[in-house]
Amino acid sequence: MNRPDSIQSRMRRLVVTFCIFMAALLIAMLALALAYNSQYSGLLYNVTTASEFNQDFKENIDLKMYYYVIESQYSEGLPIEEVEAAQSLAKDLLSTTSQKDSLRAVTSVLDLCENLEEKIYQIEATQNYDERQMQLENNIYVLTSLIQEYMYNYLYCESVQLNLLQQQIARQIAAEILLVLALSAVSILLLRYSVRLSRSVTQPVVDLCRRAEDVIGGDLTVREPVRSETYEIRTLSEGMEQMIARINMQIQEITQKQTSLRKTELALLQAQINPHFLYNTMDTIIWLIEADRPQAAVEMVSNLSNFFRHSLSRGEDIITLAEEERHVRSYLQIQQARYQDILDYTINIGPALQKTRVPKLTLQPLVENALYHGIKLKRGKGCISITSQVEGADVLIQITDDGAGMSEQRLAELNQAMETGKRVGFGLVTVHERLRLLFGAPYGLTLKSHQGEGTTVTVRIPRPAEKEAET
Repeated sequence: MNRPDSIQSRMRRLVVTFCIFMAALLIAMLALALAYNSQYSGLLYNVTTASEFNQDFKENIDLKMYYYVIESQYSEGLPIEEVEAAQSLAKDLLSTTSQKDSLRAVTSVLDLCENLEEKIYQIEATQNYDERQMQLENNIYVLTSLIQEYMYNYLYCESVQLNLLQQQIARQIAAEILLVLALSAVSILLLRYSVRLSRSVTQPVVDLCRRAEDVIGGDLTVREPVRSETYEIRTLSEGMEQMIARINMQIQEITQKQTSLRKTELALLQAQINPHFLYNTMDTIIWLIEADRPQAAVEMVSNLSNFFRHSLSRGEDIITLAEEERHVRSYLQIQQARYQDILDYTINIGPALQKTRVPKLTLQPLVENALYHGIKLKRGKGCISITSQVEGADVLIQITDDGAGMSEQRLAELNQAMETGKRVGFGLVTVHERLRLLFGAPYGLTLKSHQGEGTTVTVRIPRPAEKEAET
């Protein structure tokens, strides 16, 4: 933005009368440069500060509150410090933010943090376990998700403002080009040297203008700075390329954080274990002991231990199909002990597919759906069947039940939910999204169901290479 200063220093050697005009021009350009620099610094500070927001905020708050509600031994008390840290960051941003949408987003974050703190203390004051669980799901989980979403919206809005500022700089450069051309015309009348001087100044500016037009057109590829003998033009070009690089970096960070948010949400859903299943299993164990059936109680405890051990899977999110089969088998053995009058099951997964890699807790939610939304809703005894087969380069795993099935309308609703990501229950959408996230669009779940006849859920995953299968 200080380009005219260099022109002034050279033109002073040619025409003394040009000095006053150039000095005035320098002051105007310098003021404009300072104004743009101030705006850019403010926006960059806001984006940088917002980027410091803890991307694990939701996961940390939700997990600590969950431990607190269930009175777990891992509970560290109420996560008030994390909420206050988020409030402090939001207040800091509020004092430096001027853009309307950004103000709305950061104000929402501040209000939601205050609301979240109230809901945390509300849980602390609640004694009933079921009410605390309901408050945790309906208040805490929702508020933490909104806080994180608004913070990312804020980051996006500020990044958009950075792009708009860059466009303003481009327009200013165009105006400067016109001024340089006018000065060059006047210089031609004075000396031939002024013509050469104007060319040496204007050509890099033209290149810079073309670069700015490319950027306005959406080309954010970082390039070599424009070559120029003028220090200021080189500095402006270098600054523009640095700004483009920073914008690219911020866009990538936003994309990565959105993906990380999605992965965190899915990992949280994956890690959740239905407390009612645990309560009912423990009640069954107590009943077996009271009924003087210690061996059955021992088997139930062993199955429950295996179930939790497979759920942990040494902290790994991706396990083999053999491990997933053992996990599902433990679950079904527990459920069969409880529902022996209505439940039979068969599991037939080929040995050649045992090394196939799947996300942990892929089959168990589908089997649970088959039991609670299929077998239990029909009269008489039902059967859940798990089979596998190879289809080209893919592996198909089918979970079939002969339960109540579902209507065509409900089936269409579930299929649409899996495409849009809408939460409609049953856990099918979560499993489908995890498979898509890991393996890509061709993979995931497909549903077939007829009311009164049963339901089949097909899991499509890639078949492992021969070397992978042998390891």
